[in-house]
Amino acid sequence: MNIFGDAIVWLNDPLNWTNPDGILARAAEHLFISVCALALAFAIAVPVGVVLGHTGRGGGFIVALANLTLAVPTMALLTLFVVAGFGAGYPPIILALTVFGIPPLLSNAYLGMREVDPDVRDAARGMGLSGAQVVGRVELPLAVPYILSGFRTAAVQIVATATLAAFVNGGGLGMIISRGFGLGLASGGGQVVAGGLIVIALCLALEGLLALTQRALTPRALRQGVRRPPSSAADRVDASAAAAKP
Repeated sequence: MNIFGDAIVWLNDPLNWTNPDGILARAAEHLFISVCALALAFAIAVPVGVVLGHTGRGGGFIVALANLTLAVPTMALLTLFVVAGFGAGYPPIILALTVFGIPPLLSNAYLGMREVDPDVRDAARGMGLSGAQVVGRVELPLAVPYILSGFRTAAVQIVATATLAAFVNGGGLGMIISRGFGLGLASGGGQVVAGGLIVIALCLALEGLLALTQRALTPRALRQGVRRPPSSAADRVDASAAAAKP
């Protein structure tokens, strides 16, 4: 029997799902880690992106931050947090994933605010709206598709990368893969493949769910004419920053 057949056999064993160290328990840990990291990244990145996008400043900073974060391997960042005194377990992996999730949220929030038609802003100010009212009533609703797109990208990336939690005894689905490797590929290869398939299935399910959520939360008037921003949001942010210069 090949390794994929072994993976199917492993997945069909009910005990591998229900025991205290099984798939359901590890999936719950995986989602807990991911939700904590995503919530922290959202709380940090989106307000900053909205403020910078409203003022039209900081585009170069966002591009530099996104490029710097992409250049730092998540595993190296995770190791630094462990060595810095955060120890093993949840804290280092949540912090590392938070840093990993900030760039798409920050760049898309900034880009969404900058993509608002300047004439719309001027009209809102002409009607007597304050700066805060322009942000809350005009710019943010129009930036929703971009912010949701950044959230969607960050969520899938974080869930996929949370597998690294196994390296610091942080739990999650990566523990299944790690223990399969510990058994050796001859006897644990099926478990390794099964763990990888579970992570892939979870990411695909999350992508589909968030795509539906994005469509549902996008104002109806914007659904027809708004496309999802390109994956290289940093390029668009760079262009917006250049256009904002006097």
